Amino acid sequence: MELLRIDITAFRHLYPFTSRTAEVNGRPMHYVDEGSGEPILMVHGNPTWSFYFRKLIGGLSNDYRAIAPDHIGCGLSARPAASEYGFRLQNRVDDLEALCSHLRLDRNLTLVLHDWGGAIGMALAIRHPERIARLVLLNTAAFLKPENKPLPLALKLVRGFPLLATPAVLGLNLFARGAACFASARGLRSDVRKGLLAPYNSWRNRLATLRFVQDIPLSPEDPSYALLEQVDHGLRTFETKPVLICWGERDFVFDRDYLAEWRRRFPLAEVHRFPNAGHYVLEDVPDRILQLLAAFLKRHPLPH
Repeated sequence: MELLRIDITAFRHLYPFTSRTAEVNGRPMHYVDEGSGEPILMVHGNPTWSFYFRKLIGGLSNDYRAIAPDHIGCGLSARPAASEYGFRLQNRVDDLEALCSHLRLDRNLTLVLHDWGGAIGMALAIRHPERIARLVLLNTAAFLKPENKPLPLALKLVRGFPLLATPAVLGLNLFARGAACFASARGLRSDVRKGLLAPYNSWRNRLATLRFVQDIPLSPEDPSYALLEQVDHGLRTFETKPVLICWGERDFVFDRDYLAEWRRRFPLAEVHRFPNAGHYVLEDVPDRILQLLAAFLKRHPLPH
């Protein structure tokens, strides 16, 4: 099994980083690893990839080691078939743990988490709390859905109606295209849109975008519910760690109720709200978040 090969000419100017590969649980995982110093691990969600973190990678790599992997089935990583890979939260955490072992990320780790990256990254953190120094949360969750909070209609349709979702997501790419249209409150430039969508250019290459939604745990019968519940209960381990939260308030999935859940769990967190930014908060206010993150890192230096 090989990495995904796509033409990145149209957005190479936005994503000028060296592509690297690690063999992770028998499959090649693509990642970016730029700069040196304290490691900052950026974990993406669905349907993005390491491209989403390009502004942070470029801005931080002069002073830090900026690392951004692509989950299996996403970005430029391998594309296993449904019969070859589980596509569950557990698989994602196992892969990230294996990548950290490969890269020897065993101390002073700062996590930057977006969307599904919150559950994946925090599950890793709970396995290895001694490795985690700081947390940065960007429109994400790592806990069970707030009580009485309805699942947005688009996610409900994809998750609950496979006969509709399969042709819509795998055939027409409506999930990734919809995100490109609506997840940014300010709208995406054409080259940015091309970059975000490029890895999801065929039926097989979109499988992960479908399985991520289908894996959303809503009840104890769902395969990933127990693990997410464990992560939810384990968040208290990090309530005294330095935490930065940057939140786009025009997010129809991870809305203000999710931000309130984070603030309840991490009352000491530094919180910045962006009323004119959406779910793709790093697309809407990248320079401001880079500025806030750089200042946050300096205010919370790590012991040597």
